Amino acid sequence: MQKWSVVWGLVAALGAAAAGAQELTPRAYWPAPAGTQLLTLGASYTDGDTVPDPSLPIVGVDSSILTATAGYTRFFALAGRTANVFVQQPYSVGDTRAEHEVFGELQRDYQGVGDVTAGLSVNLLGAPAMNLQQFGELRHAPRPILGASLKVVAPTGRYEADRLINVGANRWAAKVELGYIQPLAPSWLLEVDVGVWGFANNDDYVGFTREQDPIYSAQLHLIKRFGPGFWGGINVNGYRGGRSTIGGRELDDLQRDSKAGVTLVFPFAGRHAIKASFATGSVNDSDERFSIYQLSYQRVF
Repeated sequence: MQKWSVVWGLVAALGAAAAGAQELTPRAYWPAPAGTQLLTLGASYTDGDTVPDPSLPIVGVDSSILTATAGYTRFFALAGRTANVFVQQPYSVGDTRAEHEVFGELQRDYQGVGDVTAGLSVNLLGAPAMNLQQFGELRHAPRPILGASLKVVAPTGRYEADRLINVGANRWAAKVELGYIQPLAPSWLLEVDVGVWGFANNDDYVGFTREQDPIYSAQLHLIKRFGPGFWGGINVNGYRGGRSTIGGRELDDLQRDSKAGVTLVFPFAGRHAIKASFATGSVNDSDERFSIYQLSYQRVF
């Protein structure tokens, strides 16, 4: 029974992260023993003022997007610290009605493989490389944890150069982030993450070159542990930046958005878990809003 209790703790610790400034990823820096592997199969439904690439300079959007995602995470020891690598592949189907600052009214139905995301996360404080027993001790007596991560999005998704809205972004993007977890009690955690996205140019954006400034983001998570592997979180974030330049013309599309949501993870049958989340956000402090519903299955190896 003690063994399965620790395994459920592993399920609670893990989760594949999605790319984009709008992400909310509670417990992203919680560690696991070296050799732990996680397979994630998930689906999300997004409704409202957003598109597959939420950094596009498009306003007045009304979208319905269904995305299926497969992800893999592996933990290992790096210079005596806990580290992990992950890779994630989405596939999206959606339709969008929008108004673009330059190109006017748009209608777009789309589907296809999205951009692959890969990343590396390393613990800097509070979680040296550990075995299953040591992880169990940390879970029962949590301590402050500081971690850093690098996430890269490659331009591998479906992209049609004559279309403004695509599943793929046709450019490289990368995010560097610091995450800090502060235990408030044995069953309560407070997590703060701050990071910045940087973007390469899209040299084939409907015949133009699209450039974009960095986007700075922050997340705050209040996490409650109900039992081994069974936990919930209240999540908020904010992000600012990302002004675009298209064909040498700077657009008035500075992003200053926010999102709030909840997450619940429920373990079952030892090494399995279901993760459900809901989030809603505003667009540039306006009345335009979007909602995201997510459900995923997780398997620990």
